[in-house]
Amino acid sequence: MSRAPSLHWLASAQAPRQLLLEADPDADKIEGYLRDGRCRIARLAGETLGAYVLLERGAGLIELMNIAVAPEQQRRGLGRLLLDDAIAQSRLLGARRLELGTGSFGHQLTFYQRAGFRVVAVEPDYFLTHYPEPLFEHGLQHRDRLRLALTL
Repeated sequence: MSRAPSLHWLASAQAPRQLLLEADPDADKIEGYLRDGRCRIARLAGETLGAYVLLERGAGLIELMNIAVAPEQQRRGLGRLLLDDAIAQSRLLGARRLELGTGSFGHQLTFYQRAGFRVVAVEPDYFLTHYPEPLFEHGLQHRDRLRLALTL
């Protein structure tokens, strides 16, 4: 990125839902975790380029519920900027562990693993039972969800 975007917390009511749908195609799920979650956006020149949502899950545990980058901004380092910020903000919020759920294959998995996240559990058939429509990536259907964690 030639200029770094600024990062801002938003009230859940103002969260960029269309952007969040890029990472999670279930609008009802997004509304569910926005109710108690914290949404942070990356803006540049008045445009929202990316966002993530953190949800406190208990003493010292935060879950990264969603991290999304506008399609035209992908592969430019913005996702890593958002993930690094989510890790830093989780520490500031007092978390000792940051968790997330993702598919069992694809670029998202390697993205998180490069940042130090480790697989801690497998949820068989998660995407089959929790999403109304099948989710495909590169012609493969997502079935199982991996739980990843980073100790802070």
